[in-house]
Amino acid sequence: MPFVKVYLHLVWSTKNRVPYLNSKELRLTVWNHIRENAHSKGIFVDFINGYSDHCHCLVSLGTAQTIEKIMMLLKGESAFWINKNKLTREKFEWQDEYFAVSVSESAIDKVRDYIKNQEDHHRTKAFQEEYEEFIVKFGFQKIKDGLG
Repeated sequence: MPFVKVYLHLVWSTKNRVPYLNSKELRLTVWNHIRENAHSKGIFVDFINGYSDHCHCLVSLGTAQTIEKIMMLLKGESAFWINKNKLTREKFEWQDEYFAVSVSESAIDKVRDYIKNQEDHHRTKAFQEEYEEFIVKFGFQKIKDGLG
């Protein structure tokens, strides 16, 4: 049996950054559901939190898991569940794009604290600002596929 610890900080937003998750109670319900659903699918969610228009999740990647598959399972199932249970007035959707960055063992506690403090963090900073900071901090660039 292999022993693997590969941590990822995942961040994704609601479609068009609509603040669907507009109450702390609703957010906690959604985060708990995502954690439980992930567990049932063998995805280890170390920490999860977010704000009205986005989610942060610290996961440990399993040996047969891919980032794309985990994101599809977390986002797709949670959107379906939110809509099935009519937790939002309008149809709930997550944005297609997301961030995924590796986290070293030495930075785990720092990332947990960052995710834990989303409520306070977003009292003074909009997700768009955080998004732009992630782009710069991690050197993300949009790459054209060259097929067009």
